[in-house]
Amino acid sequence: MSSSSNKITVMLADDSSVIRSIISSILESDPNIEVVSSVSNGENAITMAKSKQPDIVILDVEMPIMDGLTALPEILKNAPDTKVVMCSSLTARGADTTMRAMALGAVECLVKPTSAEARGEDSPFRKTLLDIVTSLAPKRDSSAMPSTARNRTNAVKSLRSSREHPAPIGNLADKSFTLKDDLGAYKGKPSILAIGSSTGGPKALFKVLKDIKTLDIPIVITQHMPATFTTILAQHIAQQTGLPTFEGEDGMIIEAGKIYVAPGSKHMLFEKKGVKLTIKLNDGPQENFCKPAVDPMLRSLINIYGNKTLCLILTGMGHDGLSASKLLVDCGGRIVAQDEETSVVWGMPGAVAMEGICSAVLPITDIGNWIRRSCQLH
Repeated sequence: MSSSSNKITVMLADDSSVIRSIISSILESDPNIEVVSSVSNGENAITMAKSKQPDIVILDVEMPIMDGLTALPEILKNAPDTKVVMCSSLTARGADTTMRAMALGAVECLVKPTSAEARGEDSPFRKTLLDIVTSLAPKRDSSAMPSTARNRTNAVKSLRSSREHPAPIGNLADKSFTLKDDLGAYKGKPSILAIGSSTGGPKALFKVLKDIKTLDIPIVITQHMPATFTTILAQHIAQQTGLPTFEGEDGMIIEAGKIYVAPGSKHMLFEKKGVKLTIKLNDGPQENFCKPAVDPMLRSLINIYGNKTLCLILTGMGHDGLSASKLLVDCGGRIVAQDEETSVVWGMPGAVAMEGICSAVLPITDIGNWIRRSCQLH
């Protein structure tokens, strides 16, 4: 972080000067963001990350001299507090390298802009880039922030303070949320496990799914990612966990002991055909600025399984999953969320935690065991 201000400091590493220019101009249009270095290869990225200690590095996948995947571990070793966002083209090769980078510690991915139009005020790339950088920023003293950042910080504080009489929960005594009283919740074996995740999600998914091992119920996942990337995510989950994993397809039959990932750019819904559960892809509008989104997936499952749906909300920005989680709890289902300390961004899990609807709010290392117990696997 720059010692002279409370700005979010960002370093760019991309061999294309055009891409660096587009990204830099978008970032510096926000008065709370400063681009402190711009380099064209992985070797220079390592050197400048060590020197500048930026809050965030936006790292190209393919570069001369040293590529992003090779540079990533050295960047994280030399700048351990830095968050790395991988930037790649929308190709299977780029997506595969990005997934490998996420397993090594990168926290988010960006699809490279295809033209200078990405600078425009209404550009989806512009919104995504600014949202990611803002969400990954470390906590600052709000008194020194520009008004836009201060307003965001105050909104979070207001949400936290709206919880009345927060109860201490183990080592979470300073967090303004309570756990849901589970007396009326369904505690039998759930029929399905639904998982929602976003920023930082792939690494969290790999950890939780490894710890769960084999469940004799289906697992369905909505991870905020573009098309192509979700295809590769499903492949990497299978590689990392040894569990049969598929990107959801229209009409695909859901089976126990298998994992299904919502495809990028489609909502993954479900319908019952006789005794079989099948996937029904939906190309409707975004929800919570996302497609796929967690809320429609979860609503669809509640309509079929009601309180026998178990939901896990992992790290991610925004509040996708909150509205449907409230519906699930109202009908007697249960929600578990990742805690703030182990989340890359405590947006999605924080939203359900502060609503007071979670049966448990746990570090990533404890979630797998909690789910196994809930599914009566010991």
